[in-house]
Amino acid sequence: MSKSQGDEESPMDKRFLPIEGVINFRDYGGYATADGRRIKWGRLFRSAGHSNATDAALSAMVRLDVKVVVDLRRPVEREREPSRRPSEFNGLVIESDPGDEAEDSWWSFAAGSDANDGGFRDYLTDYYRRLPFEPRYVDLCTRYFRALSDTDGAMLMHCSAGRDRTGFLAALTHRMLQVAENDVVADYLLSNLAPGMETRVAGLMTRIAQRTGREPSLAAVRAAFMANETYLSAAFRAISAAHGDVTEYLRAVLGVDADLQKKIEARLLD
Repeated sequence: MSKSQGDEESPMDKRFLPIEGVINFRDYGGYATADGRRIKWGRLFRSAGHSNATDAALSAMVRLDVKVVVDLRRPVEREREPSRRPSEFNGLVIESDPGDEAEDSWWSFAAGSDANDGGFRDYLTDYYRRLPFEPRYVDLCTRYFRALSDTDGAMLMHCSAGRDRTGFLAALTHRMLQVAENDVVADYLLSNLAPGMETRVAGLMTRIAQRTGREPSLAAVRAAFMANETYLSAAFRAISAAHGDVTEYLRAVLGVDADLQKKIEARLLD
């Protein structure tokens, strides 16, 4: 992939932040937009889960002026791995209704599959096609964009690995702000380069074997766990098929009309 506008002026070591106990913690601002402006640094952060965040990590989040935390995980995930937050945090937490107790369908699929890379890849492609329209996720995304329009501090969103649910929402934010397509994709794929991500792959292999009784291949686990441009493309193709373009999807599904978009741009763009 050729060097993107964002990468030329904001190298990878500026994007990833060394937050102890939290992998894939990075700034997804800094990118140029089509009208010549640029997303501000230090306003948009994304990461994996925070259950293993150290006290030093919590102090770092305070210094980053995080005012809103968006937890894209399901209630059962939050219960299994509760997030750690600074004791003095009094900002907004956006998360799904505790009554939504459904487990991710991924594990049901994995248990009944042959644990091969083709099957896992097909599952993830279909998952991304459905993700922009899943009611629970739509609700979270709607609240996320509204918070972007009226938050003066930083926003931090995360899921479990900071790759799929987080990755699509970051890409959608970039598309709304008219970031160049190559930068949108490059930012999404950066999850694969996050320090500690390969260790998570090994851990997922063990977890799949324990929960399904099948020993997946490394290729299969990588298909399930690593960001893939094909997956992201599937989500945006589904949006185009249903609504024509991202702008209409944002308006019709997430309530991001022209006025709300202008408010977000005023807060996020230099």
